[in-house]
Amino acid sequence: MSFSQHLRQLAKPSWDAQLSHPFVVALGNGTLPEQKFKYYILQDARFLGDLSRVFAAGAMKAPDSESALRLAKLAEDTIVVERSLHENYGKRWKLTANQMSSVPMAPTNYAYTRHMLSVAQNGSAAEILVVALPCAWIYCVVGQYLLRKGPPPKNHPYRDWLMLYASPEFAEVQRWMRKKVDQWAKTAGTDEKRRMEESFIISSRYEWMFWDMAWKEEEWPV
Repeated sequence: MSFSQHLRQLAKPSWDAQLSHPFVVALGNGTLPEQKFKYYILQDARFLGDLSRVFAAGAMKAPDSESALRLAKLAEDTIVVERSLHENYGKRWKLTANQMSSVPMAPTNYAYTRHMLSVAQNGSAAEILVVALPCAWIYCVVGQYLLRKGPPPKNHPYRDWLMLYASPEFAEVQRWMRKKVDQWAKTAGTDEKRRMEESFIISSRYEWMFWDMAWKEEEWPV
């Protein structure tokens, strides 16, 4: 078993729970209230801003130039996706980019991104890839699962989102990340592997919590 598959097995309970979460189910069948989707997109745009910083940190710590270039490209691509969210959904909801980027982070989003940024600051390149891997891998799994019976109809309200995360291009991202994690894990020490396992499990739990945050439209209690 590869190290990335080992990580997925460790996080199996939270991975299995992703596909049955009411937000994911409603997103797939098109019954998700637009207000919940709007909340999710606004939080996701904030999340992606920090994820790009995580990839940039990985590029700085990468042990080889090919990996550094690919991580730098992932950082750039993440910013491009964030901007496209601002442009496409900003027009739809009549929000400027500044208005979208000034939406306060919800508690779960804040905690998840602080978790990733902490690893980005203190961890190795392998640890940085691992802390971000559940995001890319789970979205690929969710996208492909929701479209397992074929593409959504043209009038599906969330067709664009579903088509993006079920696309071969997005699947290639997580395949590359898994390949690098497997490669770097071979030379990682016992303590580093333990940290990688812990980070992967925590990020996987936060991925489920992110759906739950959007479903409940989570706010700070005080």
